[in-house]
Amino acid sequence: MVEINAGEAPKRSRGRPQLRSDKETLALILEAAGQEFQASGYEATCIADVAERAGVSTKTLYRLVPTKADLFASVISDRIERFVPEIDFAALDSLDAASAIERMLTVFGGLTLEPRTIELTRLVIGECRAFPEVGAAFYENAIRRTSQAMEDGLRRLCARGLLCVDDVADAVSMLRGMMILEPQRAAMLGQREPPSSEEISARARRCAQVFLNGCAVARKRAST
Repeated sequence: MVEINAGEAPKRSRGRPQLRSDKETLALILEAAGQEFQASGYEATCIADVAERAGVSTKTLYRLVPTKADLFASVISDRIERFVPEIDFAALDSLDAASAIERMLTVFGGLTLEPRTIELTRLVIGECRAFPEVGAAFYENAIRRTSQAMEDGLRRLCARGLLCVDDVADAVSMLRGMMILEPQRAAMLGQREPPSSEEISARARRCAQVFLNGCAVARKRAST
């Protein structure tokens, strides 16, 4: 029989550590990687620092994400993953053309004009010449994916007979430029803060109106 002295707490069994799923671990890694990339840039970011920030071993990190280029691409993809679900195409199908386009632009603007995305875009522009894989990852995982989602939205409007567009990809390119180019450029150059959600919504409404109505002055036909 083992005696325990008064005041001495019995030792607890340490047991097995709580296991975390790969999905949860990857989420921690991507969050840490995003912070490291923004703080240090692509070239100076060290995988060991990402692992330490995420609280995982480098072995675990490399098992889930084999290279730094893959890690950067995954950070971008993680930022974009919520874009398509937030558009909610089923909900758009119940809206008129102006409201549907406004909704798409609001979601797109919210993603593209938030501070973290602006910092990520600035990073890509600064690093893509020296590291082409950075530019390629951003183009494929951010620009093309969001464009394709918006093109799908316009096609649905065309299929409902609410819109007639000869070149959907070209139309989306124009919409994207109207929506984000000027406020994004001003924020990236430090000339203003990223727009608020209210400003983004108001800009989306104006862009949808310009896109649908154009800027030409309506002319009344001469009465006969």
